[in-house]
Amino acid sequence: MALAVGATTEPRAPVKYAAVGALCAAALPLLALPRIEWLGWAILGVVAPVAAARFRRQFSRHLLLLAAAIALLGLVPINTDISYGHMLTMGSVLVAVVIGPYLLSTRAFGERVISFPFRMGRRWSTREIGYVVLAGIGSYLLLPFYLADTGSYLNWRAELDPSHIVRLFLGTNALGIWDEIFFVGVCLALFRQHLPFLLANMAQAVLWTAFLYELGFRGWGPLVIFPFAMSQGYVFKRSKSLLYIITVHLTIDLMLFLVLVHLHNPGYLRIFVTSPF
Repeated sequence: MALAVGATTEPRAPVKYAAVGALCAAALPLLALPRIEWLGWAILGVVAPVAAARFRRQFSRHLLLLAAAIALLGLVPINTDISYGHMLTMGSVLVAVVIGPYLLSTRAFGERVISFPFRMGRRWSTREIGYVVLAGIGSYLLLPFYLADTGSYLNWRAELDPSHIVRLFLGTNALGIWDEIFFVGVCLALFRQHLPFLLANMAQAVLWTAFLYELGFRGWGPLVIFPFAMSQGYVFKRSKSLLYIITVHLTIDLMLFLVLVHLHNPGYLRIFVTSPF
């Protein structure tokens, strides 16, 4: 049963911009800068109570959902450890930050804001198929150079043990699917209710970039990840299909998996023209 939250006057645009900016500012240290993690908690300590106090406003409820999700992500170590225990712990939190906002928004608030449309209702066009191919070619050329140049590949392990290889493959792909569902399906959906699309897309891209930086994409990675996150939000707006943007993402993640195996084991998969090994 939906809560009878009633209708109240929503805050003006500058207030919304400031609140979303504060939320993004909190996410940066919480997700990407552990040395000043306290700053993120301090900002959330201001944002969350203010949002809770004005719970009858839709914007405040949505802000509170996102603040809670970021807080949960801030509580779990975000890294590339693929031990069974860590995969279970981190995986449980990642599932919770998707299911929680969805259930509260749809069941408790009676909204239809968050949805996960996987079908486009039509065949993919030649241009859309070409974009997937382009994503594969671009990641084939960029990832070996980037991961080796920054040393970011060392944030992953890629042992030639069947169990480890399977977990690495499943982990990289599962995380890619989660990225699209959470940052585009949840965060962008909530931001778009209150901000112009460009600002909403920028806000979700900031959260996405901070998360992937902490995950292991260091150095100049954010200079690539932020535009990629923006492009995924834009492509989703055009295609209205999570399946399509997940396909784009998994194409890139396949290259990521192959590059990691190669860089950790230079004698294998010597197929990358931009690899220094």
